[in-house]
Amino acid sequence: MSTANIVIIILLLGFLIWRFLPVKGVRNISTAELKGELGNKDVQYIDVRTPGEFKGNSIKGFKNIPLDQLSSKASSLSKEKAVVVICQSGMRSARAAKILKGLDFKNITNVKGGMSAWR
Repeated sequence: MSTANIVIIILLLGFLIWRFLPVKGVRNISTAELKGELGNKDVQYIDVRTPGEFKGNSIKGFKNIPLDQLSSKASSLSKEKAVVVICQSGMRSARAAKILKGLDFKNITNVKGGMSAWR
């Protein structure tokens, strides 16, 4: 194996680790914990799935802001209020949490397992 191939592999592994590591300062909860916290008027509940996914199955109180629109629509959210994000499996919501953290949101919660675990 050449040195260039080794460097490429190391860079790829580093990127994958960085991409899927939990975001510092983001709280992660299970769907069981979410059930106990739903309905809080001081929390913004955001579902980052596609509109079709959201229409097919959603949790009452969640607003649909697809992940690819989150950066442009984040100004419609209050940075002063807590934000809970969910998706189908927890991957997109983890990315959403990272985006919100980068936009200086302070109180962010990601729902592990997403809608797949909600059932």
